[in-house]
Amino acid sequence: MWREFFLQHIGKIIGSAFGLLLGLVYLLAGFWDMLIFAFIVFIGYHVGRKLDRREPIPGFYDLWQWLTDRWRMFR
Repeated sequence: MWREFFLQHIGKIIGSAFGLLLGLVYLLAGFWDMLIFAFIVFIGYHVGRKLDRREPIPGFYDLWQWLTDRWRMFR
């Protein structure tokens, strides 16, 4: 039962664990960094979910384009 669960959700588990590890390292810097901690864990989960679904993970350039297009209205 646990083996099936682990094999079905391996990407989410590894991604969340990696996000948790990075988040804990960053969290040691202070209290207000809790938001950054939650964001890092969410990103790890999101990447793991994409790996489980065998979807492509967007590269840095694609992310940069999306962010600049989205926030262009505030300039």
